[in-house]
Parts: sequence; C-alpha cells; structure tokens
Amino acid sequence: MGSNQRPLLVLQPSVSTTRVVTTTTTTTTYAPIPLPSLPQPPSPKDPKRYPLLNATLPSSLRQFPLVFPNGARATFRDGEIGNEEMQEEQEVAKGKGWRMLRRDEDGEDCPVVGLAEAVERYGKKRSLVEDSLMEGVESTAGTFINAPPRKKARGAHLPQINTLNAAAPPSPLPSPHGSPPPENIWPSAPPSGASSPQPQAPIQPDLALTTLLTLPSLLTQFSALPEPLQSHFLLTLLRHSPLPVLRTLHSVLTPTLARDFITLLPPEIVSQILSYLPFSTLARASRVSRSWRSIIDSDIVLWRDLLKSTDIWFGGESEQSFSNSIYARRRHMDTRTPLLPPSHPFKMLFKSRHLTRTRWVNNPRPKQFSFPAHGSSVVTCLIFSRGRIISASDDHSIHVYSPYNGDLIRSLEGHEGGVWALAASKDTLVSGSTDRTVRIWDLNTGKCTHVFGGHTSTVRCLAIVKPEMVDVEREDGSITREKWPKRPLIVTGSRDHSLRVWTLPRPDDPEYKCFSSEDGELDPTDICDVDDNPYHRFHLPGHDHAVRALAARGRTLVSGSYDCTVRVWDIITGTCKHVLTGHTQKVYSVVLDPARQQACSGSMDGTVRVWNLRTGTCQHTLTGHTSLVGLLGLSPSYLVSAAADSTLRIWDPDTGKLKHTLAAHTGAITCFQHDEFKVLSGSDGNLKMWDIREGTVVRDLLTSITGVWQVVFEGRWCVAASNTGEATMLDVWDFGLEQDDDWIGEPPAGLYDDDWFSSDGDDDEEANLKIRRYAGMENEESKQTDVDAMDQDDVAAYESEIEVDQDKLVDGAVRPNGSEFAIDVDITTAELQSLLDADVELLMPQGVPIPSSGLHSGSSQPIICRQVRSTSAVPPSRRYGLPNSAGPSTFPLPRALSTNEETPTRPRVRGTLARRR
Repeated sequence: MGSNQRPLLVLQPSVSTTRVVTTTTTTTTYAPIPLPSLPQPPSPKDPKRYPLLNATLPSSLRQFPLVFPNGARATFRDGEIGNEEMQEEQEVAKGKGWRMLRRDEDGEDCPVVGLAEAVERYGKKRSLVEDSLMEGVESTAGTFINAPPRKKARGAHLPQINTLNAAAPPSPLPSPHGSPPPENIWPSAPPSGASSPQPQAPIQPDLALTTLLTLPSLLTQFSALPEPLQSHFLLTLLRHSPLPVLRTLHSVLTPTLARDFITLLPPEIVSQILSYLPFSTLARASRVSRSWRSIIDSDIVLWRDLLKSTDIWFGGESEQSFSNSIYARRRHMDTRTPLLPPSHPFKMLFKSRHLTRTRWVNNPRPKQFSFPAHGSSVVTCLIFSRGRIISASDDHSIHVYSPYNGDLIRSLEGHEGGVWALAASKDTLVSGSTDRTVRIWDLNTGKCTHVFGGHTSTVRCLAIVKPEMVDVEREDGSITREKWPKRPLIVTGSRDHSLRVWTLPRPDDPEYKCFSSEDGELDPTDICDVDDNPYHRFHLPGHDHAVRALAARGRTLVSGSYDCTVRVWDIITGTCKHVLTGHTQKVYSVVLDPARQQACSGSMDGTVRVWNLRTGTCQHTLTGHTSLVGLLGLSPSYLVSAAADSTLRIWDPDTGKLKHTLAAHTGAITCFQHDEFKVLSGSDGNLKMWDIREGTVVRDLLTSITGVWQVVFEGRWCVAASNTGEATMLDVWDFGLEQDDDWIGEPPAGLYDDDWFSSDGDDDEEANLKIRRYAGMENEESKQTDVDAMDQDDVAAYESEIEVDQDKLVDGAVRPNGSEFAIDVDITTAELQSLLDADVELLMPQGVPIPSSGLHSGSSQPIICRQVRSTSAVPPSRRYGLPNSAGPSTFPLPRALSTNEETPTRPRVRGTLARRR
C-alpha cells in the first residue's frame, strides 16, 4: 500500500432494541477508525531484495468482515481501495474538538491525533510501565493520522478502548504497550569510584532486540486476531521481507500446502481431465511424480482414445495381439515388485506407432552401415527376428548377423542345396531347401536339431503356425472361440505338388534326423520314411503342379500353385475345404486375412483375386497390373500388390477399391514390405520409401546399385540385401534416436513369437504321444546288455502274435500307458482270424494258453492286447480298456514279442532309414 494510505476499520452500526409497548430501534453509526500505517523497511526499496514490496493485495484481504469475541461486527478496509463506498451525501461527522475532513479538504493545518494517543486519552486506566515498555522504541506520535468520525454518533457513545485493562476483551489490534516488561538482562554498573572503568554490556539494546523480547506477547496478540486479519498481517510482513526470508518460507510452505488433485479425484474424473491433454503434455505430466506416472501410464481408456484420435488405431485385432505379446513377455520377467507399476500395453503401443510414423519421415540422417554377405550369391530369404538379421542364400548357407555392427554371429551349415524358405519363432529357425529337406535350428547354439524328409522336390515355401484364438463353426451352426493349433506347427509347400504339416519341436523335444551326415550324398527320398517321423502330421496332396506360395493362421492354410488354383485346407484334420478357381495362369503369391475371413492371391494373369473363405467364392477381382503379380502384402487397412510391370498398387481390402498406384520404378519389383505408414520397395538398383497414405515417394534409401534382392523392417530397424558389382551387401538403417531404446516394433502381419503364441503341448495328445513313443524307442536302443537275459525269459513264455481289429474292442477306461486295451472275450475263430488291420500283441495271463479256436465268454480271465501300430481311424485319445474290476491291472504285462527285425534290446522299426540308423 502507499505511504499516504491507511487501513481503516469500519465499525458496523450498533443496534439497540427497547421493547415496552411499542418497539423502538436505535441505530448508532461510527466513523471509521483509521489504523496506523506500517512503516516502510529501512533498507532501500530494491525489488530484487524485496520482491513482494509492491505486490498487490488480493481482493479478499483488501476488504473483509470481522466478528469480535463480544459479538461486535465490523468491516476491515485496506487503504488501497479508499472509501469509494462511503456516501458523499452523508452528514459530516464531528464532535467536541474534532470533525471529519472531506476528501477534497487539506488536513495539513489540522491537528492530528494518533491512534495510540487517542486510545490513551480516552482510556480509563493508565499503565505505569508505559515508558519502560517503549524504551528503545521510536515514538510514533505525530506519524499516524487519526481522522475524526464523519457522522455524529446517535443514541450511544463510542465505547472507550483501553488496551491496558486486563478485564477488557482482547483487542484485535496489537497493543502499543504489549506484555509486562521483561526483566533487565543488562548487568548494573558495579559501585566504584569515578576512576573505575565502566564495563560494556554484552548486548546493547536496540529495536531488533526489544522486538525479540516482546515476541511472546506479539504471538499471543496475533493468535487473538481473526483469520482474515491474520492473513492481512502476514502478507504485510511478507511484503517487507527480503528474498532470503521468502525462500525459506517457500521451502517450508510448498510441501505443506501441496495438494495433488490428480491423486485425490476419482479415477473417472481424472481420466476425463487427462483426455483433453495432447500426448506431448501427457508425456511431460507423467514425469511429475511416481503417482502421476502410475495413473497416466495405466489408463487404458486414455491411451485407447488417443490411439483413435490420432488415427493410429488399426483394428483387425492388431492392438489385442500387441497387448498379448507384452503380457507374455512380462510373465517371464523379474518377479520382484517394481518401483512403478508397468505401463498399459496401449501406452507402449501408442509410443511405438508414434515413433514409427515420425522417425522414419523426420529423421533425415538415420544411422547406416553396410557389410558384405554371402560373397556374390543371391540372398533368397531375409528376416529380422529378436534383434537378429537372418539371411539365406542359394550358396546353401544361412547366416546370422548383429544389426548393431554387422558382425557374423554364426553360420548355419548343413543344407546341400540352396535355401529358399525361412521362418523363425523365438530361438528356433526353420529352413527349406532345394535338397528337399526341412531343417530345424537352435539359433542360440547354431546346431541343427532336426532334419525332416518327405518332400520329393524343392521345398519352396514354408510357415510356422502359432496357436491363436479363432472362430470355429460347430455342426449346429454356432460359432465358438477356440485356440488352434494346440501346439505350433510347420507347414511346407514343395514343387512336388504337395504340402506337409509337421509339429514344431520344442527345445526339450528329442532330436530327429531322417539321415545323418555319415550317409554322405544320399537322396533323402530314398532313405527317409516319413511314417517314422514322430513330428510328421499330414501329407496334403491335391495340387497338379508346384506349390509356389502359402499362408497359414490358426487352423486355416491357403496354398497357391502353378496349376492356377488356390486351395483352402484345415490343417487340424488335413482336409481340403475349398478349391478356388478363377485365375487363368500360375499363382505366385497368397495372403491370408483371418479377421475378414478372406484370402488374396496374385497371378501371372495380372490380377489379384479376393476370396471368401467361408463360401469359397471370389469377392473381388482387382485389375490394373499388366504383368505378373509376384508379391502381395496385407496390413489391417491396406492390401499391396507388386508386379513385374514396375508398379505397386494399394487397395482397400474391404471394398477392393484402388487407393494409390506407386509408379516410380523402371523395372520389375523384386521385393517390398509395408505397414500402416509406409512402403519400402526395391527394383532396378533403387530402394524407395513411399507414404502409403498419400501414395508419394518419401526418399530413396539406396541408389546406383545393381539390384535389390530383399528388404525387411521392424520398429527402428531396416535391412536390405543388394548386389553391387560382384559383391552381395547387407545395408542396415537405424531410424531411432538415443532416447528410443524402448521402441517396440510390430512385426509384419502382427505375428508375434512370444510365449502367448506357444503352448506347453499337454493338450495335443496325438503329437505328444508320438514324440514320447519315439523318445522311448530311442532310449530302448541304449539300454545295457545285462537286461537281455531277463528279456529272453519273458519272451520264452509266448510263442505267437495275433492281430485283432480295434473295432472289436470293448469301449472302456483308458490305460495308464495309453497303448493297452482289452478285447472282447466272446469272439469266434473266424472273426479273430479276419481281423487283420490292427497291429497288436496278445498278452496272455500267466498260465493261460493262446487260443486257437476263438475267444469265448467262458474264459476265466479277460485277454489284454498291446498296441504296436494303430491303423484304425479312431484317434489315439480314445483308447480302450477293460471296464470291470478284475481288469488288466492285475495281470503281469510282458514285453512285446521279437520278430526277425528286432531283438528285446532293439525294438522293431520300419524302413530303410531305421536300419541305417
């Protein structure tokens, strides 16, 4: 406030009511009591030292009502607002020896009585210690302006204020006298002569010390003030406080007064508030505190709406697949409680897609390096999996490189022909070659653990089918959600016109090789009996020409062939559901869209056809290409086709409408990959990046090279295989920045290889049983010879082998080992001799001869059979056992009988392959 302005205390009119017969109301008004203005600090008015010196008081402290302890009411007005509310037409208040000045009057010549002097003048008691209390304090008489009341009091006199009367109510204003005088702390001068030196007091009295000594009374008086006056008084003190004092107060008040509204409000309201913030503000807000970060990062509604509002919500179950992948990874992370709860996958997905959309376009100089690979051979396959670059070539080799420096991690040697198909899942790699074999590799060790034979020509395409939830239509027309397949499968297509389905071995499954390296250069078709392979499930014949492309998801397999047809298979039952005809020339590419229940195929006839998987009909025929459509790609929103006519075309997979034609290459498109933001395509010595939404070229990643063989990208990484002169090169780009270490890329087609997509296999009884049998057979070969005598004794008790059909068995309980069952005890000799389809052993109880005239109900005990090889259509999960209590568990079960091809320590196996092994 200014030095010439004073705070005022405007007393509320006193109302006295006397009721006799009539009611008389007397109202007495009082002129405002000017309060003494506070002096300015003695130091210079430096705004840097006194930052609040000229601060404006809030309106709530410039005028507010007061209620005194005795019930009296008043209004406090600070001098900054003046007396605007005083009525000009009011009569001038005056009294004996005083009158109120008008605003336009000059009061310099008028005698001025200070507030303290006025109180003392009209007080009833005087303090005898007044002078001692004010000792050392400068007199304020004459410095306070005490304006007389403007209106004469009516009906009552202004009560006198005596600050020294102990019986009076506590005054809201600090008393000029304060509390009783403190004891003298300065020692008296000792009695001595004039010549004795006077000792100096240890502390000289001054204003600061005197104020400090009166601090207890000041605190008591401050506590007696109403809260509005306390606020006004404190703010006035702060305006006269230097900056160091303010900083100290700030350090104390800030944590005390802090209130986190985000943590106090209900979650629904918090989510609504945060929904109005852009993602950049949310990112900064999440760094305010741990509680804010926990609330923001875990809000699924917030990030889902943000994905949709920024147009990066793709649909087609891609978001759910990402979430499932993140949850699968967390299950195998450190189980200790983290400092912060993990972010919701949608928040991580938003960051990933935002970085993918911005970094690839806005990073003008991504990190790039090149290194040679495979000499001068063609790179036939290129994949990026779990931070590994895996390339295959027609030089028979498979190489694994580091994307950080291009170092060769390991080289996988074993194929005897060019490798033309690759697929990876976690640390397992599957490869197909012109040597007609399928090999399984451990990427951690580089070891080939399995070699599958069975195809009679080049394995041209393959895929790993991972368990996922799919819609299954029942016989009654109802649709249920089930997980298929039960454990991961491998599907291979060959130039031998057929496809095969295999069980993907787990890391702890026994190794299997249809032939060993000791066999030398032998034809796998001559030495491999696929029936001996426990991992083989189905052989899918039907195509009349080479199988050129395939795609598989869930339990659906789509294959394209040079016979101009597309076939749809159920890989769980091995049946062909549809034969899709319409193409007039060879089919070179297929993609599968399980979300829309569609499949797309590209052909040498220049068309792309969209097929309905439920009905087997062609929904759309996409025309425009003038040459072979050799490549197809599918994302949730886009279908992209690449042809030998040097163009790429972008289609709407729902309607078949053409969105863009990418025409900047001058040669056949040799490779491409796309997502929801971009397309990377290689041709005629150039690698281009396109904006898939606009259909325009963004930049050239490679120029002036001989050709581009392959290109693949995921997240921040991009890898291309090209040919420069006589050398084959791999180029690697890193589009991320230093702060993008947690950038999680989305793989092509949303196929993740985390644990959620695998199964422990316990629910796939057929595959597990075959593998366990094979493992048991291998263990039997390694038994010690000291058990041979015992085996020979068991064999001597039996001399023949009888074959029976499982259709004649009694349906009963499942035996513990899953391979033993009871036969009907009432079977004639003719029936017994005619049952030749099943391969079983007849296990007779001790002392019971093998029957030669049939089995009859009069037999004393039932007969047990052991299954050697089932030829029945009944699935292995439906075994047969003896239903009564006198069942087979009481019988001694001897070993299988020996034949010419086996001994008790070497079980019988079939085929040339087994004999070689």
